[in-house]
Amino acid sequence: MHTLKFIFGFIAVLLLQHSLWSQNLDSLTKVLETKMSNHNVYELEKEERIKNYLAQRHNTKDLKQQYDITNTIFQEYQFYSFNDALQHIEKNIELAETLNDDLLVNEAILKMGLLLVNTGRFKESIDALSEIDRNALPESLINDYFIAYEEGYSGLAYNTAVKRSQSNYSQLYTSYKDSLYARIQPNTEEALRIKEKEHRDSRNLDSAFTVNSQRLKMVEMGSRGFSLVTFERSLLYQLNNQITKQKEYLMLSAISDIQAAVKDNASMGTLAKLLFIEGDIDRAHQYINFSYDDAEFYNSQLRFVDIANNMPLITKAYEQKSTKQKNKLQKSLIFISILATFLLVAVYLIFKQVKKVSIARNNLKTANEQLKVFNEKLNTSNEDLKRLYSELSEVDKVKEHYIGSFLNLYSEYIDKLDVYRKLVRKYVNANQMTALLKLSKSKQFIDEELEIFNRNFDSSFLHIYPNFLNDINQLLKPEHQIDLKNQSELNTELRILALIKLGINNSSRIAKILRYSVNTIYNYRAAINKSAIDKENFEEMIKSV
Repeated sequence: MHTLKFIFGFIAVLLLQHSLWSQNLDSLTKVLETKMSNHNVYELEKEERIKNYLAQRHNTKDLKQQYDITNTIFQEYQFYSFNDALQHIEKNIELAETLNDDLLVNEAILKMGLLLVNTGRFKESIDALSEIDRNALPESLINDYFIAYEEGYSGLAYNTAVKRSQSNYSQLYTSYKDSLYARIQPNTEEALRIKEKEHRDSRNLDSAFTVNSQRLKMVEMGSRGFSLVTFERSLLYQLNNQITKQKEYLMLSAISDIQAAVKDNASMGTLAKLLFIEGDIDRAHQYINFSYDDAEFYNSQLRFVDIANNMPLITKAYEQKSTKQKNKLQKSLIFISILATFLLVAVYLIFKQVKKVSIARNNLKTANEQLKVFNEKLNTSNEDLKRLYSELSEVDKVKEHYIGSFLNLYSEYIDKLDVYRKLVRKYVNANQMTALLKLSKSKQFIDEELEIFNRNFDSSFLHIYPNFLNDINQLLKPEHQIDLKNQSELNTELRILALIKLGINNSSRIAKILRYSVNTIYNYRAAINKSAIDKENFEEMIKSV
């Protein structure tokens, strides 16, 4: 039982660790691709610095100052552009020779040798270094001298195909490495680098990780040193078969290279190869092209060889994938075209059916037109009534009463319209055209509706303005006071004044709402004005009651 718990617990820890690694890898991928998109920003910063150094060198006549500034420019170009770096280090050799300073000459040749080594030009590097008289070197340059030879013979031993030459180069490499190791301090970067390489070559990975961690503490993100240490740590994870961690440190190295505007880099190409093996063809293609552009810009023979081994395979796989996607898209387009054809046929059939239905509907056209005329009249009355109710909305209770009354009235109109429509349809179906004509000429329906309209109007208005009659009487002369038999109904004069109160001043509109002639409305208004105490301002005063 305890054994099973231990096994399940161990599996849970592994799954959690894998989940955390995956999240970290996704975050690094986003950061890396953001840096790739913005790589021009870092390169422009470097170009601006170089431009300033060139201006400083141009403005000085002192050869030693020119040498120092050129040395700074060389350092900027060293991992950015091989051709420019070589040009400036050769210029420094010329300046040192002009100054007749052997120390500066040897220093410049050593830097040129290291530049040639780093770009895979190992034989040229050894040839350049052979110009230096070791015995004439000061103590400060001996270490650089051994480093240059060590790296040069290491590259020759690794790249030569002749076994005898390889053995000779390996012996020379070991000799210079031992000489260098005997001279340098134990915890310097160069000593730790050599120690880590020895542990790595002997597959003593735990010790190699320990040394690499020491080195990692000595460098910062965005520097060439950080890029180099994290890349070498990825090699340790590769040997330890920890592919996720290997990719993490390759990404960290690549991010640092981009920030430092380092074009001579190996991490991006190695990362592309790993992604290709895992089947992430799109990213592998993106990364290998980025790496190729860097190598082409820098003019690195060493990087071109590495890329040449991987780029054709990745490019071919990407093209094959693109071809498959293109074929799949073509098939989808064909399928969609077939569906579109069926849809067009269906639309045509539906159109024919709709046409048949349209012919049937034309038989009811005459009755519908009469119904339409009546409906327009009712719509006009309803719109005026709606506008009237909208203007009367002042408080919540009034609004509720208004909405309820309006909806009830509108519902009744709809019901009556439906009854009228059914009656018209009944007459049409029974071919009773005489009865239908009689129905359309009758004014009884309109009169009944007008009576209902007036009743609803009176009720709604008096609900909103319950003191309207008293307010009006205060504006009239005593002998012309209005007295209603039924306090819930307005007479014609009060309805006209109610509409004026609601802002409807135009006699034509009032006549249309109350269904009187314009002259009749005018006569009513003239008579009421004569009864007012203040004839000139009577109607304006009504609006404010």
